[in-house]
Amino acid sequence: MSNRSPLLFFTTLSVISILLLQSPASFASYGGRDAIQALVTRLDSQRFSSSVQETAAYGVLRRLLPLPAYQSSFVFKIVSKDSCGGKSCFMISNHLKSSRSGAEIIIKGTTAVDIVSGLHWYIKYSCGAHVSWDKTGGIQIASIPKPGSLPRVKDDGVMIQRPVPWNYYQNVVTSSYSYVWWNWERWENEIDWMALQGVNLPLAFTGQEAIWQKVFMNFNITAHDLDGFFGGPAFLAWARMGNLHGWGGPLSQSWMDEQLVLQKQILTRMQELGMTPVLPSFSGNVPAALSKIFPSAKITRLGDWNTVNKNPRWCCTYLLDPSDPLFIEIGRAFIHQQFKEYGDVTDIYSCDTFNENSPPTDDPEYINSLGAAVYQAMSAGDKFAVWLMQGWLFYSDSAFWKQPQMEALLHSVPFGKMIVLDLFAEAKPIWESSSQFYDTPYVWCMLHNFGGNIEMYGILDSIASGPVDARVSKNSTMVGVGLCMEGIEQNPVVYELMSEMAFRKEKVKVLEWLKTYARRRYGKAVPEIEAAWKILYHTVYNCTDGIADHNTDFIVKFPDWDPSVNPRHIISKQDELHTLFGGGRYLFQQQRSSDFPEAHLWYSNHDTVKALQLFLEGGDIVNGSLTYRYDLVDLTRQVLSKISNEEYTNAILAFRKKDISALKHHSRRFLGLIKDIDVLLASDDNFLLGTWLETSKALASNPIDSKLNEWNARTQVTMWYDTTAALQSKLHDYANKFWSGLLEDYYLPRASTFFGHLINSLEKNEQFKMVDWRVEWIALSNKWQAGSKLYPVKARGDALSIARGLYEKYLRN
Repeated sequence: MSNRSPLLFFTTLSVISILLLQSPASFASYGGRDAIQALVTRLDSQRFSSSVQETAAYGVLRRLLPLPAYQSSFVFKIVSKDSCGGKSCFMISNHLKSSRSGAEIIIKGTTAVDIVSGLHWYIKYSCGAHVSWDKTGGIQIASIPKPGSLPRVKDDGVMIQRPVPWNYYQNVVTSSYSYVWWNWERWENEIDWMALQGVNLPLAFTGQEAIWQKVFMNFNITAHDLDGFFGGPAFLAWARMGNLHGWGGPLSQSWMDEQLVLQKQILTRMQELGMTPVLPSFSGNVPAALSKIFPSAKITRLGDWNTVNKNPRWCCTYLLDPSDPLFIEIGRAFIHQQFKEYGDVTDIYSCDTFNENSPPTDDPEYINSLGAAVYQAMSAGDKFAVWLMQGWLFYSDSAFWKQPQMEALLHSVPFGKMIVLDLFAEAKPIWESSSQFYDTPYVWCMLHNFGGNIEMYGILDSIASGPVDARVSKNSTMVGVGLCMEGIEQNPVVYELMSEMAFRKEKVKVLEWLKTYARRRYGKAVPEIEAAWKILYHTVYNCTDGIADHNTDFIVKFPDWDPSVNPRHIISKQDELHTLFGGGRYLFQQQRSSDFPEAHLWYSNHDTVKALQLFLEGGDIVNGSLTYRYDLVDLTRQVLSKISNEEYTNAILAFRKKDISALKHHSRRFLGLIKDIDVLLASDDNFLLGTWLETSKALASNPIDSKLNEWNARTQVTMWYDTTAALQSKLHDYANKFWSGLLEDYYLPRASTFFGHLINSLEKNEQFKMVDWRVEWIALSNKWQAGSKLYPVKARGDALSIARGLYEKYLRN
C-alpha cells in the first residue's frame, strides 16, 4: 500500500476544483469537440485488423442467412473514414454482373459493425426482411430472394453516414433483468443483433465479480467477507450499485469463474466486430470488512434501500468516500486487474457513484472535488480514461441537482473526459433544460422499459424526432444515441425504430415507416394488419402523458391495500401509498384524486379492440409467421389485461357497496381472465415461465447452485426483495411478467385469496382483515419461490384459434 497524505490530497483537489469550476464558453470553443474527436481517433486506432473484422462480419452473415451460397453473394470490405466523408458509414453497391464468383452485392463500412448494419439495411429495404429478438418472433427472411437473384441497388449505390459517433446499448440493470442466465450461444446471438442494429458502444458488465474478488483479496478481504457483499445471480446489478448486499447469495466460486470466461468471449467478439466495450469502474461500494482493515478510511454506511424493516443483512451498504486516498488505490487496482484479464479493450468506463445516492452536502466545491476524485481513480488505472455516467440522477433527484450542483459535477473532469447518458430522453429529456448538460458531451437515450415488464407501450413520434431535434439544436453537445431499457425482448417495433436513429439524419415519418415495417415483419402486405398498426400508432405507441410505464395492470401488479371505504385507521397514508405503487430504482411523483388504485392507461381500449379485430381478420394469411403469432398473442394479452382492470375495479366498488353478488361476479370474471390469458400465453414459446427457470438451472454446476439459481429466478419476478410474515416486499411485482405458468400458479392464487377474504368479510359482516390476507399470501409466495415445479418450455395450442375464442368470449358486442 502507498503512503497516504490526506492533507496533500485535499490541497490537490481544491486546486482542481478551482480550475474546473470555471464555466467554459461553449462545448465547441472550449475544445469539447476536439477532445471527442481525439477519443474517437484513439479508439479507431485500437480496433482489430480489417481482415479480422471482415471475417467477423461474414460470421454474422452465416448465422443470419445459413444457406452457404449467400456467403459468396456478398462482398464485405473495411474502408477508411476518408472514403465516407470523414465519418463512420456503410456503402452498398452492385457487384459487376460479369463476375464468376457469384458475388452480387458489395457492402463497405468503416468497421465490421458498420458493414453488418449495411447488410441489415440492404435486406430490410431491398429485400423486405425483418430482424428482431428471437423472443419477439425472431427473423423474417422468407422474402429474401435466393442467391443469384438478389435485388440490385440503384446504380450509384447507397451511402449512409452515422450523424453521431456512437450507438450505445444497455442499462446497468439489464444484466440482471435479461442477461443473467445467458450462455455463450445466447450471447453470440445478442452480439449479432447488436451489430445488425449498429450498436458500437455496448456496456460489458458480465463477470466483474471475479475481478472484484481478486482486487479485494489484495486488500486483505476474505472470500467469507465477500459472501455477504455480492448479491445472488439475479440481483448482482443492485449489489454492484451499492443498493443491497448479500441478497440472493452467496455467489458460488464456479459462477464467478464461469462468468469471467464468458466475459472474455463477449469482449473478444465485440472487438472483432469493431465495437468499443464500456467496462465498469470503482464507484466506492465496498465490503463491510474494509472498515475494520482500514479503520481510518472514510467509509460511510448508507441508508436503507427498500427493505421492509432495515434488515442490516441486506440493507445499508458501505461507501468509501471518493476523497479518501484509498478510493484511488482501489479504483486503480480494479482497472489494472481488468487490463490483466482482458487486455487494453477500451478507454470508456461506467461509474454512477451518485445515482440515487446524493452527496452529503450540496456545496458545489465539495461536489466538484468528489467528481474529480472519482475520475482520478479511473485515470490512475488508465491515463486515457473517459467517464460514462448515467444522467438519471438529474431527473430522479432534481431537488438536489440544481444548476450549481450539476455544473460542479459535470465540470469536475477535463472536457471530453466525461460522457453523460440522457437516460430518459424520449419522455423526460434533460439536455433541453441544462444547456446541453452545461457543455458536456451526452448520448440521447431511450429508457422505455422498467423491470423487463411486458406491456405494449412506446412514444414513436418522440423516438422518430427527438434525436434529430437534439443533434441540430444550437450548441448541441450530443455525441450519440442509445438504448437504455431495463429489460429487453419486448416491443420490437420500438427498438427497431430507435436503432435506425443511429443512421438517420432526418426525422422519420412514422406512419409511412410503420406500413413498410408491417410488410417486412410478416413477409407480405396484409391490408387489415396495416390498418391495425395505424391504430396502434395512435394508441399504445403514442403515450404522451409523461408517466414512466411500469406495467401496473392489476393481474401482475396486484394492489396491496385495504379497499374499505375508510381504511386510514388500519394502515397509514404513507404505507398505503407504498403498497399501491411500491419502491424501486425509478421513483415518480403521481397525482391522485382518491385512494383508489389506478392502472396506467393512456389510450382508449375500445380502439385497441378494433386493432385486435383487424389483426384477427388478417390472421389466416400470415398464420404461419412466428412474428405474427408473437404480436397477436401480445396484442390479445394487452386488450384483455385492460379488461381485467375494469373487472377488478368493479369488484372493489361492489365490495364498498357491500354487494356480495356483484363482488362474486366481478371477482370470478377477474380470476377467469387470469386463467384464459395464461392459456393464451402458453400458445407461444416466448411467453413461458419455464424458459426463465430452466435457463437459470442450466447455468448451475451442482444441485446446490441449481436450487439457488432457481430461487433467484423465481424471486426476482415476484417478491423481488425481503418480506416479513405480514409485510410484502416494497419491490413486489416490480419485475412482473405476463408469462404462462406465472399467471396460473402465482398471480391467480394471490387474487383468489384476496377476493376470498373480501367475500368472507361481507358474509360475516366483519372488517376486512388485511393482515390475515397478507400473512396467508406471503406464506404461499415464500413456498412458491422455494419451489421446484417444472413448467413447460414449449408452446401448446393454436394461438390464432385461442385468440379468436377469447375475442368472442370477452369482446364481441
